[in-house]
Order: sequence, then C-alpha cells, then structure tokens
Amino acid sequence: MTASGEDLRFMQLALALGRRGLGNAWPNPAVGAVVVKDGVVLGRGFTQPGGRPHAETQALRQAGEAARGATLYVTLEPCSHHGKTPPCTDAIIASGIARVVSALGDPNPKVAGEGYARLRAAGIAVIEGLCAAEARRAHAGHIRRILDGRPHVTLKLAVSADGKAALPGGKPVQITGEETRARVHLMRAMNDAIVVGIRTVLADDPALTCRLPGMLAASPVRVVLDPALRLPESSQLVASASDIPVWVFCAPDASKEHEAVLGQHKVRIMRGEGGPQGLDLPAVLRALCERGITRLMVEGGPKVAASFLRADLVDEACLLRGAATIGPDGIDALDGLPLSTLTESPNLAVTGNEIVGGDSHFHYERHGRR
Repeated sequence: MTASGEDLRFMQLALALGRRGLGNAWPNPAVGAVVVKDGVVLGRGFTQPGGRPHAETQALRQAGEAARGATLYVTLEPCSHHGKTPPCTDAIIASGIARVVSALGDPNPKVAGEGYARLRAAGIAVIEGLCAAEARRAHAGHIRRILDGRPHVTLKLAVSADGKAALPGGKPVQITGEETRARVHLMRAMNDAIVVGIRTVLADDPALTCRLPGMLAASPVRVVLDPALRLPESSQLVASASDIPVWVFCAPDASKEHEAVLGQHKVRIMRGEGGPQGLDLPAVLRALCERGITRLMVEGGPKVAASFLRADLVDEACLLRGAATIGPDGIDALDGLPLSTLTESPNLAVTGNEIVGGDSHFHYERHGRR
C-alpha cells in the first residue's frame, strides 16, 4: 500500500498541528495527529503542555465512534509502552481505526518499531515514512535526546554588517529590526529552554521571555551559565523566576550564601563540572537532558556562542545580519573566533536564506545526525 496525494495533504496538516507543541511539550516529542474518513477531518490533536495528553488520544477522542474505519495520520510512530499513560497503540486499536499513516519511526528503544508491529498484528494497515524529512526536523529534539543524551542545540547570532555583536566596551546596541526581533521571540517560544552567559545578563539585564502578543506563557526555561554565581538578585530574571523558570549552572565552589538568596526567589541552582570556559558544556547539556529539555536555543553572548562552536555542539544556527556597521572597535560576534567558524564550518551547511525587513537571515544545519 502506498501513500496518495490526499495522504500528503493530511500529513501536512498533522505536521502543522505538531508544531504547535514545540517548546511546551517537553519532555515528550511534539506530535501532531489527524483522524480522517472519506476526506473529512473527524479529529485532530497535538501533544499538550508537559507532554500529555498525547496527540493521538486527543484526535481519537474528538472523532469518537466515527473513527471506526478511518485513517489516522501521525507525525511519529505511536507509543507502545506503558508510561504515565497507557500506550497510544491500545487506543488506536480500540477505536477501530483501519489505517495509520506515520511520518517517522520513534528511535526510543521502548518503541522502535514495536508500535507499528502491534498495529499490524491487530490488522491495521500501516504506511511509514511519509514526509519523513520534515518530521525529522520537527522531532530533532526528541531524536537528539534519545540518541545522544543531550538537547538539540540552535545557535542564534545577531551581527552587524561588519560582523560585530556590540559597541565598544560591550555596550548593547539594536542590530536588527522589528521583524527580525519578532522572529527571535517566536524561536524562543518554539524551544524548551534558552541559554545565555552571565556577562550578557550583567550587561543587558534581559528578560529572555517571548513577548509576542498573548505568548508570554510560551516563554522557555531561562538558563544562565554563571560559574561564579554572580546573577544579581535585582535582575529581571530573578524577579520573574517564580512565573517563568530560571535555572543557573555554577561551579562547585560558588557561593552557597548567594545560592540561598536566589533560592528564595525560586531560582534553581545546579552545580556543574568545571571546564575550559568555567563550565563543562557537554555536562551542562546532559543535565538539561536529564531534566527533560529537548530543544535548546543559545542566544548569547559572544563567549557562550564561541564555546558551543568550539565544542561542536551546534546542530542548527540562525545568523541574523543587520544592515548597519559598528566599526572595528566593536565586540566580535564570536569571542576569540572569526565569524567564518560558523559560516564556513565543515559541520554546518547553509539550508536557507531570506531578507526580513532590512536584515539578512541565514539558516545552517548540521550534516547528518552527529
């Protein structure tokens, strides 16, 4: 059995639904699902905040008894194991679904083909691999977490026309226009967590929230790399930590007194392993993964961005280049590295570029999985 043009159309709908869960479905993948019979959509669903309910059970619940004999389109192989909820395969079989079209197999060893096998054993026709490349991008965080034990990392780098990130002395400056800044806020909403270094916090006092209209609740976990634990109690991050999580990684010998002060504001302190830049980045990523983070956005500043590139931990990059120049005394976009470390990286390839407002956007992706 092969997929049809109608199958492609409904899988595209399932993928669009799944993207709604990006940034808030963690630790689970952001799956989309659609139940269709005779060309009519009977139910639709996407993974809800915190990972439950799952997309398939939502779509089946909407369809109700009409699901009998219908087709289920789903962006990831349905789960076949008991977790905090029963397997989605059980719900699909019980619903009377006749056919399942799935975009991508689940690399989770608890699933890994078992979901498809259980559906076929129940007499349900299964088509695999429709829109697999698009689904692989949508589920990159889940795949990276399962196979590599770390989140999928996206580096956002805003640079002036002459490759600078700030004015002399590190003084902040608006490099890109309103349209680009809106894109960045949407990127924040589609990631589970965002990371900056303490220098960025001290220089800019950022909120690191999603400030698109009505989307404050979609803000990611804010992560600060702060080896000496200098995060000011007066910062915007600390002031909002009880509403939007703030996690700080510091060195083992950082001040316990300041940790207690920050803890009173609901800031979560994690003492990491030491490294060349103060903290061991692979260890930080493993710790984030253990806490359920699947998609991490690296937003600043030049030292942190360079550290991720040096450690070969960048899976995607968005280079946002403004039209204005700053001058030779400005701060380089990558601390101690030329911008070509990103733009000419042997591990990253340009996969797209566009003009947004007066800015140029370039998107890079890692070759293969590693």
